[in-house]
Amino acid sequence: MEFALFLTRNDKTVADCLELFPQFQVLGLRHFGFKDVGVEYGTLQALADAIHAAGALSYMEIVSAAKNECLRSAELAAQLGVKRLLGGTHVKEIQAVLVGTATQYFPAAGIPVGHPVRLEGSVPQIVDDCKRFMDQGCAGVDLLAYRSTDADPLELVEAARKVVAPGGLIVSGSVGTQERIRAIREAGADMFTVGNAVLDCTYLPNETSAVEQARAMLRDVDAS
Repeated sequence: MEFALFLTRNDKTVADCLELFPQFQVLGLRHFGFKDVGVEYGTLQALADAIHAAGALSYMEIVSAAKNECLRSAELAAQLGVKRLLGGTHVKEIQAVLVGTATQYFPAAGIPVGHPVRLEGSVPQIVDDCKRFMDQGCAGVDLLAYRSTDADPLELVEAARKVVAPGGLIVSGSVGTQERIRAIREAGADMFTVGNAVLDCTYLPNETSAVEQARAMLRDVDAS
């Protein structure tokens, strides 16, 4: 299992993302992401370019649930050359936007609502979404397991694992402890995203360096 470090806080890209990225790059992290809100287009383009120049994979996660805004986000991802687009539920329309690009799509299973986002939907409903996404040719699924209001997070991961293609199960949101990292790995997650726990220095107790927070998480993921 691996993780993508999102330069985000409370589901928004942080204003100093361009200054932060080189600090984390030296750790050898291979996956970096951002949200489609929080900073202007030029900053997002510069960040995506920096991620690609470093030989890492870029991720962008859609925040809005509104169809027109999701499509605008997909267009933005294509313009930025983002390698993996996460979120959104309007699968066919977003796929149409991404035709001919190198952007892989991982839609959100269930019903994402609010901001910061929470996830509505039962286990059977979310599994049905996962099956449908695979049938529609998506690269995988963005699963907001620990933001769920209606289901046990680990039951969601275990159930999704049974229908999502290998390498395609990404758990997003609130994976900020050693226990949760270990639990989702055992449940079958391929990857998770993290932002607040690193940037706010809450993952490793008594450590005020976000870089050291990421280093500790990297070490724990390798050891888990």
